[in-house]
Amino acid sequence: MAILYRLDRHSSTLLIHTQPAVMEKQLEELKQQLEKQCMINQELQRQNKDLEQRLQEKEKLLQNLDSQYHNLEFPSQSGNEIEPEVRMSRAAVIASEPLPENLEITRMRVKKTVSETNLIIKAIQKNDFLSRLDDEQTAMMVDLLAVFNFKPGDDIIKEGSEGDSMYIVAAGELLVTQAGRNLRSLTTGDVFGELAILYNCKRTATVKAKTAVRLWSMERQTYRTIITNKSKKKREQLMGFLKTSHTLKDLNDVQLSKILDSMEEVKYQDKDVIVREGTEANTFYIILKGEVLVTKNVNGHQKQIRRMGKGEHFGEQALIREVLRTATCSADGPVTCFSIDKEVFEETIPIEHLEVFDDSKVLQEVQVPERPSPSSTLRFKDLVPVPYQEGRYQGDPVTLGVGGFGRVALMTTVNHGTYYAMKRVSKKLIVAKRQEEHMLFEKKILKATQCDFIVRLHAAFKDKQYIYMVMEFCAGGEIWTKLKEVGRFDEPMAVFCTACVVEAYAYLHKKNIMYRDLKPENLMLNIKGYVKLVDFGFAKELVRGEKTYSFVGTPEYMPPEIIKNQGHDFAVDFWSLGILIYELLVGSPPFSSSEPQKIYAKILDGVLKYPPYMSEAAKSIISKLCRPRPGQRLGNTKNGIKDVRHHRWFSSMNWHKLRVGQLDAPTVRLIRKGPCYINFDRFPLDQTKAEEEFSGWDRDF
Repeated sequence: MAILYRLDRHSSTLLIHTQPAVMEKQLEELKQQLEKQCMINQELQRQNKDLEQRLQEKEKLLQNLDSQYHNLEFPSQSGNEIEPEVRMSRAAVIASEPLPENLEITRMRVKKTVSETNLIIKAIQKNDFLSRLDDEQTAMMVDLLAVFNFKPGDDIIKEGSEGDSMYIVAAGELLVTQAGRNLRSLTTGDVFGELAILYNCKRTATVKAKTAVRLWSMERQTYRTIITNKSKKKREQLMGFLKTSHTLKDLNDVQLSKILDSMEEVKYQDKDVIVREGTEANTFYIILKGEVLVTKNVNGHQKQIRRMGKGEHFGEQALIREVLRTATCSADGPVTCFSIDKEVFEETIPIEHLEVFDDSKVLQEVQVPERPSPSSTLRFKDLVPVPYQEGRYQGDPVTLGVGGFGRVALMTTVNHGTYYAMKRVSKKLIVAKRQEEHMLFEKKILKATQCDFIVRLHAAFKDKQYIYMVMEFCAGGEIWTKLKEVGRFDEPMAVFCTACVVEAYAYLHKKNIMYRDLKPENLMLNIKGYVKLVDFGFAKELVRGEKTYSFVGTPEYMPPEIIKNQGHDFAVDFWSLGILIYELLVGSPPFSSSEPQKIYAKILDGVLKYPPYMSEAAKSIISKLCRPRPGQRLGNTKNGIKDVRHHRWFSSMNWHKLRVGQLDAPTVRLIRKGPCYINFDRFPLDQTKAEEEFSGWDRDF
């Protein structure tokens, strides 16, 4: 019975003619074809699996190679740690706490036995952060640690609570838990909670006594008082020593302060020769501790001329003229000196007249004349939120950013002429965090500022719950977001971004304002791709030559003098500029860790590791900006910020064209086209309402 298939296009009728033998043969052929197709399909599946497996193996191999390459780029000191750790999350911010004007330690000193003292010193020495304290600071800590006893089951610190004390275990055992999970045990000589003596931070774990426990403890106010008092007294003392020098007697306090910031502490053992008669003189010394013997060669024998002690100095002529040493100075017992060499001194003070360079002279270049601040006619009731036009938050008001102190919303006016970024901050939170002065100062600075590299303040408002600052909208978004998108910037882009910051610094420093919170999160792009500084919550006005002692800033960007509570000034801004250049070029700051105390330890160690792709000019400017001694930093020596502009890393920069906005910004290619908020992360609507606050601190806001 033969089969004929005919598909009628209109009726879809199947006509069948039968012939049994032919039909069986065709069925057999069809069966064979199906079996063959099955075998082909099985082979294809096997090949697919094989390909998938090989792809996975190659992926794994690529990851291993990438990891090995990363290790080659950033060889780690310890085998299990790769540096730098990539900073994927926004930096934590530390707001300064006001210190009382007259710092006095009220706590009673607890007498310690020799073995207790040794235990405490040993604990301090093995702690990542505390081991960087000098001998005097360590001795003061030992002296002022108080003792506390706890029973089994007592909580010493609770996860999530705010801490103000650090502890050293004198005896007993404690258990550390996090989110109910056991992490480790602490026993005699272990240190915990040490971050709390630097600033007010939330505890990340719970520590409970397993047995009866005896702890040595110190609270933040005591620690900061110790360090700050010591730093202030030492500085006053050193200023007094410098004023007794004949060479320096005509210098004012600002100039002497600059010299102090460039001096370094050096230690000598008994019989060490500090300077040798007849050799070239190039260093000036002040004796801080110990005694120095001065001898002269008389007929082949060393004859003692005099003995010098604390506060006395030698070698001052070496700073101003080419001379040979006229005597030998040797350590009689251990000696500590404060020293400055001629090269550093010449960078600090112009020798011709021994007058400090006036920073304002540096800025007498062709500058854009300041425009008078327009009197704002903007009214709060005229401002309306801009809604998202699409996506999951469609119809909700656009939020441009969220921070520890509030939110920034995108606003426009009723007649829809201009876009604004409106910062809203809870008044209750400001009071709780004791940031009233900072908020008032931020408004004062922004109101008085007319600089193209600093975001403009259009108006400020307040109600019972919030204060509002209506600022210029920078449509290009944050440098932080752009950096995370591309991984790292090429050199021309990093040069351009940094040059914009240098111009903002020049403007602020001329007005005696230090910024203190530089990082990619605080740099915005306008629609032309020019960079603007935002967020002046940590800015401070400072008289030249003076110091301030607050612990403030972002851990990765903090200079050694803030961490050590030695007092700081405008030099902190140049340190953070070096860190910014590094982060822009590498994608991560040079001193990174998930644990803040490790960041501080790395900063105090000061070892900068550069990837092989970084240019020599970039390495040079970073190392000069990130010198541990603030007085030696590029930008903080006698020529001021002029030295930063003239560094070879900026050789391609036309500073005048930058100031007048005539350069094509390389950052433009980072700016996406679309709705006005396209360059910002998206945030859900905040339904919470702040409590009302009536203390009246914002009377003049």
